[in-house]
Amino acid sequence: MPHHRTLNTLWLCSLISFTLFISACGINPVTKKRELQLVSEAQEISIGQKNYSPTRQSQGGDYILDPELTAYVKSVGDKLAAVSDRKLPYEYTILNDSVPNAWAMPGGKIAFNRGLLYELNSEAELAAVMGHEMVHAAARHGAQGMERGIMLQGAMIAVGIGAQNTDYANLIVGGAQVGAQLVNSKYGRDAESESDLYGMQYMKKAGYDPAAAVTLQETFVKLSADRKSNFIDGLFASHPPSQARVDANKATLLQIGAGGEWGKEIYAKKTAKLKATQGVYKAYDEAVKALNEKDVDKAKKLVNQAIAVEPREARFQELLGDIALTQKKPQEALGFYEKAIKLQPDYFKPHIQSGIALFNLGKKTEAEPFLKRANELLPTAPGHALLGEIAEARGDINNALQHYQVAASSNSDIGKDAIARVVRIDLPRNPAKYIKAGAQADSAGNLFAVVQNDTSVPIGRVQVRVVKYDAKTGRIIGQSQPLLIKGGVASGKRSQVAVGERIRSPQEVQLYKVVVEAAEIAQ
Repeated sequence: MPHHRTLNTLWLCSLISFTLFISACGINPVTKKRELQLVSEAQEISIGQKNYSPTRQSQGGDYILDPELTAYVKSVGDKLAAVSDRKLPYEYTILNDSVPNAWAMPGGKIAFNRGLLYELNSEAELAAVMGHEMVHAAARHGAQGMERGIMLQGAMIAVGIGAQNTDYANLIVGGAQVGAQLVNSKYGRDAESESDLYGMQYMKKAGYDPAAAVTLQETFVKLSADRKSNFIDGLFASHPPSQARVDANKATLLQIGAGGEWGKEIYAKKTAKLKATQGVYKAYDEAVKALNEKDVDKAKKLVNQAIAVEPREARFQELLGDIALTQKKPQEALGFYEKAIKLQPDYFKPHIQSGIALFNLGKKTEAEPFLKRANELLPTAPGHALLGEIAEARGDINNALQHYQVAASSNSDIGKDAIARVVRIDLPRNPAKYIKAGAQADSAGNLFAVVQNDTSVPIGRVQVRVVKYDAKTGRIIGQSQPLLIKGGVASGKRSQVAVGERIRSPQEVQLYKVVVEAAEIAQ
């Protein structure tokens, strides 16, 4: 069977090269198997570099209160990277999110949620998760997913919904959507198996006891049986545990042998500060939930309790700003957002919230730099939509159109409104871009110019011209005077105007083309 698979892969590579598909075949750096590789290593690294920061922004931002903990996680990653099959510019960060999760993207960019570190009990368990994620990057699992997208869809990556567990889940736009798609995609069974297998080998080579990977998977299987586990929304969503994975890990352990460091004491020491504040972040998470449920008093009480214990956390001040904004107190909200920005200047949310608050106060000039800075950190539909409105108000139509077009890529009410604004601005300038047109004839042969409005905006007066082509040469042999469709065309509807000509057979309709020359938005 392995010989047949190799022959099939070689045949596929030859076939694709023969058909001039832009591709290449290569050896997987981890599995050593020959495979189709449409994404080069340079592209992998570039994708990781471009998407690492905005993806972190979309998932709570970096956890910055304990730099020693971040350095510790990096040290574990560096030990594994030193024995890995592939030398990549690995980076590691801790995200300020209570959901237990970890992910890797192409190029070796790896992230651990704060919530996952609460759940681990030794350095070996940390190495088990880290090794697993490292193999996802080293074995090109993310790149392979992108390559499947190229094969099946003719596109690099399908635009997906943005990060989970944020107020801006479906509002992320631009390149940040790519990062969200990468880290939220599920890996296939083969990829998970490879990451378990080679991750355990990395652990062994780095001096850790690979038995930790077995016990950790056993714990995950037990937790997955309890559907109330907070792992369900995190690690298990993209890395589903199973008894089959446990059994496979046990077989690997027999092969490579148990023994090595567990590092329980050092892990406890390095995570002591983090675990001491677990209750504080739980209060914050409950405050966020209370605000979403419109219980403002409860939200305010809980977040103030959190601030009393940990006044350095920017997220807590930011939530007080959100509470004030909910209460329609934008000026009060600005004070809290200012504190949040001082505590953590490079996180997008207090910037965009400040921009929204200032915009609502009518201070659009002051709002602009906050919105621009927010979009630099994480482009969102609200950020671009408001910048579009500011540009339009000052008469900068081209800039406004660019912002609206970016916002329109969001699957949200803001995105829909942005689409309408794009049409309102651009349709009078480029009517044929938005209005479909064609010739039709009735049963008596009378010719009509028909237009269809596929936009969400009602269209008023439409001007068309009908052009006739010679059946033999395909050249233009005549055209009508401008024809007006005066009654307008509702969204999703059609309208027509008589051309004043009759045709002798239905086939003659194909000789006529209707050109949309002008249109107006209905008043």
